[in-house]
Amino acid sequence: MTGRPEVLWPLFAAAQSLAGVGPKTAQALEHIGISAPLDLLYTLPYAVIDRRLRDTAEGAPLPAVLTLAIRIGEHRPPRKRGGAYRVMANDSGGPLQIVFFHAKADYLMRLLPPGEERIVSGRVESFDGVAQMVHPDHVLRPDEAQDLPGFEPVYPLTAGITQKLMVKAVADAMTRLPDLEEWIDPAQKRETVWPDWRAALLLAHAPEGLDDLAPTAPARTRLAYDELMAHQLTLALARADRRRGRGMVTQGNGQLRRRVLDSLPYRPTGAQLRAMDEIAADMAQSERMNRLLQGDVGAGKTLVAFMALLTAVESGGQGVMMAPTEILARQHLEGLQPLAEAAGVVLEILTGRDKGSERAAKLNALAKGKIGILVGTHAVFQKDVQFADLRLAVVDEQHRFGVRQRLELGQKGQGADVLVMTATPIPRSLSLAQYGDMDVSVLDEKPPGRKPIQTAMVSTERIDEVVTHLRRAVAEGRQVYWVCPLVEESEVSDLVSAEARFKHLRAVLGEGRVGLVHGQMPPAEKDAAMARFVDGQTAVLVATTVIEVGVNVPNATIMVIERAESFGLAQLHQLRGRVGRGEAASTCLLLYQAPLSETANTRLTTLRETEDGFRIAEVDLEMRGAGDLIGTAQSGLPRFRVADLERQAGLMAIAQSDARRLLADDPALTSPRGKAARLLLWLMRQDEAIRLISVG
Repeated sequence: MTGRPEVLWPLFAAAQSLAGVGPKTAQALEHIGISAPLDLLYTLPYAVIDRRLRDTAEGAPLPAVLTLAIRIGEHRPPRKRGGAYRVMANDSGGPLQIVFFHAKADYLMRLLPPGEERIVSGRVESFDGVAQMVHPDHVLRPDEAQDLPGFEPVYPLTAGITQKLMVKAVADAMTRLPDLEEWIDPAQKRETVWPDWRAALLLAHAPEGLDDLAPTAPARTRLAYDELMAHQLTLALARADRRRGRGMVTQGNGQLRRRVLDSLPYRPTGAQLRAMDEIAADMAQSERMNRLLQGDVGAGKTLVAFMALLTAVESGGQGVMMAPTEILARQHLEGLQPLAEAAGVVLEILTGRDKGSERAAKLNALAKGKIGILVGTHAVFQKDVQFADLRLAVVDEQHRFGVRQRLELGQKGQGADVLVMTATPIPRSLSLAQYGDMDVSVLDEKPPGRKPIQTAMVSTERIDEVVTHLRRAVAEGRQVYWVCPLVEESEVSDLVSAEARFKHLRAVLGEGRVGLVHGQMPPAEKDAAMARFVDGQTAVLVATTVIEVGVNVPNATIMVIERAESFGLAQLHQLRGRVGRGEAASTCLLLYQAPLSETANTRLTTLRETEDGFRIAEVDLEMRGAGDLIGTAQSGLPRFRVADLERQAGLMAIAQSDARRLLADDPALTSPRGKAARLLLWLMRQDEAIRLISVG
């Protein structure tokens, strides 16, 4: 599987090999991501022009693009330079003027000879009651009529590329399409009535109306599915490759877990119990676990993760829980301490702060197996950190943790299982695109006792009322987050807005009662300001940077988000989740500047009406599109040319189960369908997958 199969060579030739494409045009095509005939074939038309022949312009709703058979009359050249050159003509219903600017008379005489018949196609408008066509798109002799398609595809363009050139180049690329064996599951293909791959491309470039441009059109659905299938095959190969890596069978006796469950004042939710079972079953397998635990703010991920860590300890091993920042690591420690005490397990923390003899003592205890569970930051990656028997690594907050770090972590314990926790509810289609190589457990129920958060929209004109309300709340001993907007222009202006708000609130509420954190602060100062708020020394925390995911201050019951319309839905939902963690009722105030745009209004009202993070994520996806939802730059999301993750979410799930099933039946892809799937991977430039097959 070293080189690209010969049958695909014509599709990967240089763009310059296509009709009408020279060196300059090839450069221009690069701008829209076209470097080979294959890319052109996957650049589908986004619109279609009806070029079907009509008898007359009479009665047509003008302006419109019309194709008419005409008899040509006299030519009327312009009286002065730069004026309009008019050609008088008639269709079967009446007069039609054809108008040109800056055209040469002898050329027009040849193009439209008086007394003869021609077919013209272009935009027709009514001017002083007469139908006019300015600069027709097409002029044909009656015997050439069949050269004009009834529906003309419209392609995306870039400077230096015309529609005519695209149509010509696509037609040439079409001649290179090979017949390939089918990689789609035969039963599925029968059920969906999709065309073959080659037929699908031919059809997609010959739309016969708007229906053929919809993502639901059979040809387009088929091509989208191929892209998703190739992507999911790559993820499934990566998953199989990781599973081949020697894992460890980790099976506990349940003693420690029972102690913790007995000590809890409540019973875990059904979703929590289901996730605990899924994880325990994974750990008991000889393959390495690679599971994502996805749950909304406050869905109880920590308890589920701790149960998994106890399974590691019960079987004589160790577990580590990693957080992206020191504050979060310390919070995990506080949250887990009572559970560890109930279980009778030694729990320790290791961060960059540990120095000298204290650090050496911890490392020694860890290497001897005296510490059962370690909580830490990425400091646990350092060379001198050695575990006696690491069985499970729990990673908090995936997106700060690339795949590379996941692998490094895996190498710490030869074959340690990995559980990744994320508090960002991701719609199913996106989580499959991003985490398709992982198995997913979802916590979709709130634990008992979480009080709903009252959410209100307040116009910025009423900011003084809000501050008065805060003064009362602070006097009653409550704590408040005040999040300032991120102003686009620069970080400096973000700072100005936060510092101005900080000074204003300090003047109203008193010197020592208000703290400030922003992105320009040295980390130590930021930590100190956060720590003062966590300890209750400051009552109000003004922040520009989105307050650390997971920061837990049970006494904070009010969240004010200034210029809420400038934040994304997911961000607003995350911020709101910082309150409502204690006994008292909590509120979230969305301060907005009127008038609100329609989308901003939808965002804020959605937030006001629901606390369900998955519902919010779905609305967010509908409004913003996949790339924006998780920030295209670091999203790790593949770029698809045809597939539309928002509208074709269901296809992604089918592609995932299909890819996994194919590999389960044919791990080396050597069956006829397996070989076809290899061609698909080459077609979709899935080099990573091809390397994995060659290695495997």
